[in-house]
Amino acid sequence: MLVHLRTLGCRLNEAELESWAQAFQQAGHTITREQNLANLVIINSCAVTQDAVRKSRQLIRRIHRDNPSAKIIASGCYVTLNADEAAELLGVDLIISNADKDRLVEMALAELEIPSMPAMSTEPAAISLFNRGRQRAFIKVQDGCRYRCTFCIVTVARGEEKSTPIAQIIDDINRFVEQGVKEVILTGVHLGGYGSDIQQNLADLIQAILDKTSVPRLRLGSLEPWDLPENFFDLFSNPRLMPHLHLPLQSGSDTVLKRMARRCKTEEFTKIVNDARAKVPYINITTDIIVGFPGETEQEWQESFDYIKAINFGHIHIFTYSLRTGTKAATLPNHVTNAVKKQRSQQLHALAEEMKQSFLQKNTGQNFTVLWEAQKEDINATQYKIFGYTPNYLRVATIVDKNQDHENQLSTVCIDALENDHLMATLF
Repeated sequence: MLVHLRTLGCRLNEAELESWAQAFQQAGHTITREQNLANLVIINSCAVTQDAVRKSRQLIRRIHRDNPSAKIIASGCYVTLNADEAAELLGVDLIISNADKDRLVEMALAELEIPSMPAMSTEPAAISLFNRGRQRAFIKVQDGCRYRCTFCIVTVARGEEKSTPIAQIIDDINRFVEQGVKEVILTGVHLGGYGSDIQQNLADLIQAILDKTSVPRLRLGSLEPWDLPENFFDLFSNPRLMPHLHLPLQSGSDTVLKRMARRCKTEEFTKIVNDARAKVPYINITTDIIVGFPGETEQEWQESFDYIKAINFGHIHIFTYSLRTGTKAATLPNHVTNAVKKQRSQQLHALAEEMKQSFLQKNTGQNFTVLWEAQKEDINATQYKIFGYTPNYLRVATIVDKNQDHENQLSTVCIDALENDHLMATLF
């Protein structure tokens, strides 16, 4: 059977997709990038915003329209929170909630009566990750969150915190390394809370991975700026731990952060960023910001804008607040008008681009190791431009001959110049 996997939303969804892909392969089935050739399509949906809910519905409908003969399994946050609605969508054969995600492949094979043929399973070298056009492996190390930020529905959809044992994570990473993976990314709903239920912490996990695996590059997914273990930044003295941290701030105004029920005030956030930059050369600090949170006054917005500018992020994911039924924020008074939210969003996008360009420029003239990806752009009949990422997660391009294959390879480069949204480099 040909199996196609699709996801919307977070890196945790991507990590779950990869575990399903591996399990389907072990059962003798083939992963395909071609949606319309698939006999079975798995959709890992999202519900972080109302727009994500809409996109999840649209994706399910579009896949059924384009490939009506395929069986469709829908999982993820949207179908967990809206199971009855999702089950009524045309083409959906099976709904699997977040609580049952670990059993998705087992349930699919049983309930859809799909034969399992492990004797025909693919060799490890034909890894599903590469079959799906990916070079990095996302590793789900924990699920759920014990905190209740007022804008977040994910904690409702994902439930309480549950950490994967370190030994299992080590085994998963070593298996990926054997298959040729050179970079893994640790993901979770609340990554900083790793180990809260098993008497461990994130530093224990990172140190164990560095000690017990040979993966060349270890990267961390989005990490809330609290619960960071003691001496966390000392871990970055190992060059295999990539110097990039995505620390969601959400607002630069302490009064807005209080309404959001965030556990990190701006003063504490500043200390974290300063410590990181003092100990980790060329570290890239990126963040999430919500614009137009309920009750956000002009003074609060200006406080937030000035604080964001002072921190000087390498990149910002900007979200315009939209009402999310089922969250406390939806019940708060004084919602900001769409016109004001749009104006503030445009202002922040302009600042974010300015800061991004500044950080890219600071990295020119430096030597970095780059992991090259599958993307290519033709230059002429004999050359093309290839793309990859530095350790501090900056997009880099270089020009090579078409008879050279650099995909999934690590190369040292010198950063020559800034070109639009990426850096140009020369291979050594």
